[in-house]
Parts: sequence; structure tokens; C-alpha cells
Amino acid sequence: MNVLIIEDDALTAKQLQKLLKNEKYSSDIATGYNDAKSYIDKYSYCLILLDWNLGDGDGLELLKEIREIQIDVPVLMLSANSEIDDRVEVLDSGADDYLCKPYSNIELLARMRVLLRKGSKEKSSLIRVANVTLNITTHQVFLNKEEINLTSAEFDLLELFMKNQNIVLTRYQLSEHINKDNYAIKQSNVIDVHIKNLRKKLQNKDFILNIRGVGYKITQSS
Repeated sequence: MNVLIIEDDALTAKQLQKLLKNEKYSSDIATGYNDAKSYIDKYSYCLILLDWNLGDGDGLELLKEIREIQIDVPVLMLSANSEIDDRVEVLDSGADDYLCKPYSNIELLARMRVLLRKGSKEKSSLIRVANVTLNITTHQVFLNKEEINLTSAEFDLLELFMKNQNIVLTRYQLSEHINKDNYAIKQSNVIDVHIKNLRKKLQNKDFILNIRGVGYKITQSS
């Protein structure tokens, strides 16, 4: 389980990382607002520990930005602000929990376990590749924070690709996935048409790569 620690105080960050290591969590440290955005863009996390006051930005604004682009990873906000209004604002902005400093390590770890159990259930419905997020449950697709409209066949193809990152899928496999008519599977170029439309709607001709003579695939860096 990989945790992102967003904390501009180096000593506090290192203490948190040591605590998590002792509990068998792996973790990365982001030292501020911009550093955190870079980590979130590149890697996936099961939990984010987010300090409100960052040296180069505001943790609450970062939280709002994360939620706007449909990143649903559980977020535990850590802050010395203890006023009720502050806690309400944090939760309304998309945090899953709020813990006031100073806090006990026992309570922090307990709250992390609760969020990780919750997150493991919810995360299974979301697939994210680069700036594309697909929600299996709601049948929604987002490019950055903007929802895009796909046909049923386009959604099914995109879901198949995103569930099979780095795996080359043949035209036959793709056709079979959206069409049970054997004649249509063998004769139609409909897959090429759907992929052309998907590339256009995703505003990225390289999101779905053409593997000459074999089929298509996507990668995490698409």
C-alpha cells in the first residue's frame, strides 16, 4: 500500500514516513503544493496524508483540485486548525477525514485503516490512465475534470483497454468484445472507426497505440 505524505516540514514528513515504514506501508514525500501535484500526476496512491498549510500553496486548494479531476483516493487532512468551521470546510471540500495536530500515532494509524478499507471498496469502480478517468459503476468518463460523452461501444472498448494496460489486443478480440455476430466480427472495420472516434474525443491520437500487424494497446503513460 503506497501512501503520499504531503508535508512541507521536513522533520514531520520524515517522522511520518518512518512510522508508516514500521507499519509496512510504502510512502512518498511531497514537500509542497507543486511537488504534490507532480507526484499525483505520475503515480497512484491508496491514501493521501495532506497538511493544510503548505509552503508554496494551500492544502485545501490542492484537495479541491484533486476532487475536481475525479481523483477519489482517500484523503486524511492533518492540521493544527481545530475550529469546527475549519473541519466542516475541509470535509465539504472532499476530505474523507480530518485530524487535528498534535495527534497520537495510534489514532492516526487507526483512521488510516478505516479509510483504506473504505477506499479499497470504492476504488474498484474507478480506472485512471494519464488524464483519463473511467467510472465503471456510473458509466462516466472524464478527460481531466471534464466529462466526455461516449457511445456504448466506445465506452466498452475504452474500459477493455484501460483494464488491460500494456497488453496488445487484436482487432478480433476488440470486435468480439462489442459484437457477438461472428460475420460482423470477421468482416467489419468498425473497430478502426471506434478507435478513431475515441482518439478524437480523448484529444490524444497517441492514447491508443497502433501495434502494426497485431492490434492496439494503451500504456500508463498514454
